[in-house]
Amino acid sequence: MMDEANAAGTESACLVEARAGDATDHSSNTPPDEMARMGEEIIAALKTVYDPEIPADLYELGLIYKIAIDDDRLVSIEMTLTSPNCPSAAELPGQVRNAVKAVSGVHDAKVAIVWEPTWDPSRMSDEARTVLNMW
Repeated sequence: MMDEANAAGTESACLVEARAGDATDHSSNTPPDEMARMGEEIIAALKTVYDPEIPADLYELGLIYKIAIDDDRLVSIEMTLTSPNCPSAAELPGQVRNAVKAVSGVHDAKVAIVWEPTWDPSRMSDEARTVLNMW
């Protein structure tokens, strides 16, 4: 799981969690190397989705809060927006879902918009800060 994917002031390092299909404690049926590959490719796919008003991708902006991959290779994404009044609120979750679904091995993806924790510029990576000249 990618908790707090872009924690305040950090670069785009993340954790991708393999989530068991039920509440029991057992390991994923997906081999660890396959899980790592999928995680890296999911992040790469997320980096192709841009807020149309900001020249930085959603991942580097720190808008992706959590990524979880379950045993059925369903990817769950929790993300936020820069503002509840974001004019792209209707399009961005679909773009994120489509980008993630295109990753080899992903069977489906679902995206949830969350408002806690509230997004602020401290969540951006150094790459996003450089692109936006926010030093």
